[in-house]
Amino acid sequence: MTSNRVQSQTLRSAVFPASTALTHSLFLVGGVLFLSALAQIAIPVPGSPVPVTGQTLGVFLIATTYGARLATATFATYLLAAIAGAPLFAPSATLPNHGLARITSATGGYLIGMLVATFVIGYLAQRKADQKFRTSFPMLILGTAIIFAFGLTWLRFSLEMSWSQAIAVGLTPFIFGEALKIAITATSLPLIWKRISRKLNA
Repeated sequence: MTSNRVQSQTLRSAVFPASTALTHSLFLVGGVLFLSALAQIAIPVPGSPVPVTGQTLGVFLIATTYGARLATATFATYLLAAIAGAPLFAPSATLPNHGLARITSATGGYLIGMLVATFVIGYLAQRKADQKFRTSFPMLILGTAIIFAFGLTWLRFSLEMSWSQAIAVGLTPFIFGEALKIAITATSLPLIWKRISRKLNA
């Protein structure tokens, strides 16, 4: 009974089963701050308007920990707060780290893709996809594909590039880093679930 109950939960609800409106709000605010902190880890890529950031890792962790509903609300709040003026976006040499201009800029598609990916990963995590490596790995690949599908499409049409140019500046420099994030997260999640299951079944 306990094992089946655990497997239907998100990591957050497994560790904090007695959630209230207050704890939900605290998780949401904490998630926004976490995403903002990872966004500040930004490394410019020569020849590309897109920096290397920790945001995709934040999407992976928030989505799998919170589940679709709370994770999507958290990322949407992050976007709205930054649009409203909070300096939460990744540093940029040409744009401020807040405001609607970041969404409408050439790199805005990545942020929209992250919002969609947050929902999809969270939805799949609620259905146990994060509990085994054979399902967590493709789940994260799918989420990453969604982010880059939005990002590359937006980048191509914003800067009037060819697809090969968009891929060269908007995907190729990030393949290794994204693969590393996926490997670490996909390997860690099942181990975390196994440890939680043991404690709750003890």
